[in-house]
Amino acid sequence: MPWFVFIIGTSVALSFNSMLRRGIHRLQLLRKLTWRTIILLLIGAFYINYGPADGSFSWERVRIPGVLQRLGFTYFVIAVMETCCAKKELKQYMVRNPLRCYIVYGCLWDIVVFSCSVFGYLGAGGIGDDGKFPNCTGGAAGYIDKWLLGANHIYGYPTCKELYHTTEPFDPEGVLGTINSVLMAFIGLQAGKIVLAYRPSNLSILKRFLIWAVLLGFISAVLTKCGREEGFIPVNKNLWSLSFITTTGCFSFILLGLMYYIIDIKEWWGGEPFIFPGMNSIFVYVGHSVLGWYFPFSWQMKHENTHAERLLQDLVGTAIWVLIAYMLYRKKFFLKI
Repeated sequence: MPWFVFIIGTSVALSFNSMLRRGIHRLQLLRKLTWRTIILLLIGAFYINYGPADGSFSWERVRIPGVLQRLGFTYFVIAVMETCCAKKELKQYMVRNPLRCYIVYGCLWDIVVFSCSVFGYLGAGGIGDDGKFPNCTGGAAGYIDKWLLGANHIYGYPTCKELYHTTEPFDPEGVLGTINSVLMAFIGLQAGKIVLAYRPSNLSILKRFLIWAVLLGFISAVLTKCGREEGFIPVNKNLWSLSFITTTGCFSFILLGLMYYIIDIKEWWGGEPFIFPGMNSIFVYVGHSVLGWYFPFSWQMKHENTHAERLLQDLVGTAIWVLIAYMLYRKKFFLKI
């Protein structure tokens, strides 16, 4: 998901620049991005969160956060920023604004997380950390979600529940994590700005991708003290911690640079077959969310404690969705919002 958020920022930079150059008014862009955001939020809240197994719909227990909700809000913030604040002088924009925004977002996340929890606790609670914080799952992030949204409206079965015997709900798509999701998309926005500002000089583009990767990697090394669970701010996917953003952002620039070299510069590969699901990403995501637990995408495994059958199941499910996306591409069916 973080790489998907990264590429949202990149695509916003490229697509909005193209639309503005075609003379589309900024007010028209605002209406379009607002409508797209509303659709994403509605799909996430009412279609994916609820299914036949959940029984009749109830406002008292509907989950408010979610993956599409986070993506929709992140897209909205980045798209509004780009629509209202985009500069014609891209190179000047890229020197000052990224660093300024990163510092503001980083400080905001740190202040909120470490001030809203007495000890700045970031753990799973339950029996974790020798049971010292049994009811503090997610620390400040969990507390803020329960305070703002209510315990009945966030995810009640976090990944730490079984492992750490936690009793508190915790939502991995909660409020504080969404702040850093916007930061991740903003980092991706810089990749799009780099392409727009320095093309057709491919060497300049790759050089700046590398600079960003090194810078984010260095920040990650400082924040984590080069440890897996140590440091000032450990890498934590469920919390979308600041070090998680800088680490995944580092690899995002490396991967994007590699793909840019292979596909755009050398033209060794056209992106097939992964471009087909990308053309119908919402359709594939919603379809998998609804049908992912049914055959042939899933089946009852004989050896659930091994990775081999799970890997086979995931490969089969992915191959089927790629085939479906290819068939939709052949039929020229593209679900757009």
